[in-house]
Amino acid sequence: MVKPNILMIISHDTGRYLGSYGKKIETPALNQLAEEGIQFNHYFCSQPQCSPSRGSILTGMYGHNHGMLGLAHLGHSMNSQVKTIPSEVKKVGYSTWLFGFHHESIAGNQDAEKLGYDHVIKIPTNAASKVTDKLEDFLTEKANNDDIPFYASVGFEETHLPVDHFEPDPIDSVEVPPYLPDTAGVKNDIAHFHGSVKALDSAVGRIMKKLKETGLDKNTILIYTTDHGIPFPRAKGTLLDSGLETALIMRFPEDMYNQGGLMKEELLCNIDLMPTLLEAAGADIPEEIDGHSFLPLIAGDDYQPRESFFCELTWHDRYHPMRGIRTNKYKYIRNFEKGPKVYLPLDIHQTLAGQDVRDEYYVPNTEEELYDLHNDPLEQINLADDEQFMEVVKGLRSKVEEWMKATNDPLLHGPVPGEEAPGWKEEVEKGNFKREFIK
Repeated sequence: MVKPNILMIISHDTGRYLGSYGKKIETPALNQLAEEGIQFNHYFCSQPQCSPSRGSILTGMYGHNHGMLGLAHLGHSMNSQVKTIPSEVKKVGYSTWLFGFHHESIAGNQDAEKLGYDHVIKIPTNAASKVTDKLEDFLTEKANNDDIPFYASVGFEETHLPVDHFEPDPIDSVEVPPYLPDTAGVKNDIAHFHGSVKALDSAVGRIMKKLKETGLDKNTILIYTTDHGIPFPRAKGTLLDSGLETALIMRFPEDMYNQGGLMKEELLCNIDLMPTLLEAAGADIPEEIDGHSFLPLIAGDDYQPRESFFCELTWHDRYHPMRGIRTNKYKYIRNFEKGPKVYLPLDIHQTLAGQDVRDEYYVPNTEEELYDLHNDPLEQINLADDEQFMEVVKGLRSKVEEWMKATNDPLLHGPVPGEEAPGWKEEVEKGNFKREFIK
């Protein structure tokens, strides 16, 4: 049997902010991909920040298990022995390619070749349009020499901040997420974010067109995903669903599986993507990983749905350690340090939207949080101290503690060392952030 090519497009900070996920924005290419493939509506990341989440996609492991507890450019890295998607598919005959953006490192080395890529195509700025230029050339060449299957990761800078250089949608036309205030600052930022999403969507459309023109679509698994929630307050950098929700759309060659506009509602985590792709490629799935293949769900075979997943944050651009668990009904979060009620990454803190919510969010946090996702999907009401939910809190707390002990979580041994982004010192000096919240 001919092995399928695997082409994975991964954008930056996009969450599920797409038309196919019900957002009020035009994303015709990604909508088409969803109509032709399978869209997963309850797919989440386990970490709401870039490097650790991308590490989980690559390795099928939770962050403190693969070792990357913060951002690569601030000194965090995965363990030297981890296995990755490209390193494992190479063992069964794939050539491995990286186009554009990546933000992972292994044993302190940020060279993409260390992640398992045979060929690394670097593009200045990693803008979607520029990355796609190079990818189109590659696909044209592969169409004339397609005897070796390929795995290609295609990384776009979009939709990471800043986005004010993109053409905004009319401010009056945008829809404010229900967990944010309807202010001029929030709407202005969303309007510009729309421009970034549209640039991403345009590049996806070009890739889909080139695959069809070259005939590679007949033997290529095409995947679109992202690393975590959108770059807005109460999303990226939090363990709330708005920070953990991620898009996943997959289109398989026509002769592999029935698809065509399928929607899957089962709970999934991004640690599950690596074993799924390895199984599709005919590669062995490492025993030590945390994720489980959901290829049987796609194929219509017997599948045991996931009941929960763990989530975590340790370092982003400053220290804000949290651990948690999400089930189909509840979200439990444990805060391990004093800090603000809602952590805002520095780039979000400095946006107009970030400025609009500082007074509300920059109040002391609580040690534990519990949310009833059925009755309170926006996670507004903390039930951790509600006597009616004492047993729920006790049970989920125990699960998180047992997980941390079983995996020798570094947090069990005290504060995890790391480097804070220099910009926070300036914000404190300006009076834009209370010093007692810095840890």
